[in-house]
Amino acid sequence: MAKILLVEDDLTFSQILQNFLQKNGHEIICASNIKNGLKLWEQDTFDILLLDYRLPDGTGLDVLANVREKGALVPAILMTSFNDVRTAVKAMRLGAFDYITKPVNPEELMMILGAALNEEKPEPVAHADANGFIKGTSQQSDKLLEHIGLIAPTDMSVLIQGESGTGKEYAARMVHNQSKRSSRPFVAIDCGALSKELAASELFGHMKGSFTGAIADKKGMFEYAEGGTLFLDEVGNLSYDVQVKLLRALQEKVIQPLGSNKQIPVNVRIITATNDDLLNSVSNGDFRQDLYHRINEFKIQLPALRQRGNDLDIFIKHFIQQANHELGRKVIFISPEASDLLHRYDWPGNLRELKNVIKRMVLLTPGERAEADTLPDEMLLYVSNHSSFQESDLKAQNENNEKKLIQKTLQKVNYNKSKAAKLLNIDRKTLYSKMERYGLDK
Repeated sequence: MAKILLVEDDLTFSQILQNFLQKNGHEIICASNIKNGLKLWEQDTFDILLLDYRLPDGTGLDVLANVREKGALVPAILMTSFNDVRTAVKAMRLGAFDYITKPVNPEELMMILGAALNEEKPEPVAHADANGFIKGTSQQSDKLLEHIGLIAPTDMSVLIQGESGTGKEYAARMVHNQSKRSSRPFVAIDCGALSKELAASELFGHMKGSFTGAIADKKGMFEYAEGGTLFLDEVGNLSYDVQVKLLRALQEKVIQPLGSNKQIPVNVRIITATNDDLLNSVSNGDFRQDLYHRINEFKIQLPALRQRGNDLDIFIKHFIQQANHELGRKVIFISPEASDLLHRYDWPGNLRELKNVIKRMVLLTPGERAEADTLPDEMLLYVSNHSSFQESDLKAQNENNEKKLIQKTLQKVNYNKSKAAKLLNIDRKTLYSKMERYGLDK
């Protein structure tokens, strides 16, 4: 049983919380504003503070700040709307124990209260849409969601660029689901897994006998995606001949199945993805420049997991919840040692790798708390080998130096792209690509 100070200005919600917590054995003292809350605090002793963020005379952070100034270390839990989550995360850095979003889930509240009383902190709450896309709270996540929200309602072609495992297909599905084509099909193809002949057949279809093995007529993915969205993952792997056919299909909005003289009109939006810089492929002659510009009417750059800061905690929480459900486990906590390893690892496989690691961790955890020995040996080895030599990571160091140089040059020329490219001795297209990669748009 705990004695809880609840500061909440919504009297109906406050009464609901009070009744619920009292039924679960806790004693609740209520205040509807900061002034009364602090007065109650000075008159009594409490085990936990349960604070609404938006209050008539300030925010819950004001209560927390006042309590902390007096040297009290009582756990504080912040209640926020979804739009205040970033503020809540900042509050945790200032000393709040955790936060919970409204409408409050009773089971989640009891879990957080239990963790606070046991002085062991659960992972932050994860938020995922219907397709499993995890909404982070970092600046990079905000920018990504903003770009998706802007481009989705249009019919522009989108190029999604990011390392393997960063969630390129999830981002493509978000664009489709927020578009005017959302009621029509979303068709995805992994171009990296297709041979030259198979790629043309998969995309445009074929007639019986058009090549060895073509034993029947077949519709292509353009036709299956009619009215909707066609997602071409690893588009840079398409052969030159298929690139020519694809460009024609996009420009003229018609396709021609292999072995046929018939042209079929198509109405499809194209979203492509790559884990390489297609500009390099264009420079090397491996990818057509005209096709590159046709599919790159708008580029979305997905950041690597190691670049997403506090989002890592949100992703960990999400994958723990997912693995608990799939494996019938009840993991709630991660030991400090395990958490340290998860944060110090560089995640070359990004979200895909993190998902697999967390699933393994949950499987090996019979109780509520996951320990460091449930993590793969290669993670422990990597962290051990790099603990004293992080600055020797040549790629990361070079990228950091390049970002600083570009930023300094842009500031020097007041963000005149032509002058900056000339000073850096690179062309404007390369400069734009690097600016987008490093998030240097003014």
